[in-house]
Amino acid sequence: MVLEMLAGPLPGIYGPTGPGKLLFAFFAAMAETERENIRESTLEGLDAAARKGKHGGRPPVITNDMLHTVLRRRAGGESVQQIQPDLIIPTGKRKGHSPSVASIYRALAEHAHSEAYPEAVEAAHTDFVNLRQRDRGPAQLLSAT
Repeated sequence: MVLEMLAGPLPGIYGPTGPGKLLFAFFAAMAETERENIRESTLEGLDAAARKGKHGGRPPVITNDMLHTVLRRRAGGESVQQIQPDLIIPTGKRKGHSPSVASIYRALAEHAHSEAYPEAVEAAHTDFVNLRQRDRGPAQLLSAT
C-alpha cells in the first residue's frame, strides 16, 4: 500500500518504507482516526435512536397476520405458491405487491424455529427487557410508572 499525493506542496508517491515514511505514517494515523470518529458517531446515533424506540431496517415483508394466514391455509392443504398471490405487503417500497415465495418460506422457517425453541425466544425477550430497564435511570423508571 502506498500514498500518492497528486497535487499540493508534497506531490509524489510515499510508502511505509523508504523516504517519506513519516508522512505516510501521519496520513495513515489520520485516516484511522477519521474512521474511528465515523464509527463512534454512527454507534451513538444508533444508540440514541434505540433509546427513543426507533430501530433501523426495513419493515417486515411478512406480517404476523400474513403468517397466520399462510399457516392456516397450509394446514388446509394449499401450497405456498397458491397462497402467495393473495398476500399483499402493507408498507414499504413494495407496498401493494405480493411477497416472494422465498420470503414466505423464510418466515415459515423463522416461525418453526421460534416454535421449536420457545424457551430461547422467551429468554431473549427477558434479556431485552432487563437491558432496557438497566439502561434507564432511576428518575426515568419513576416517571414511567
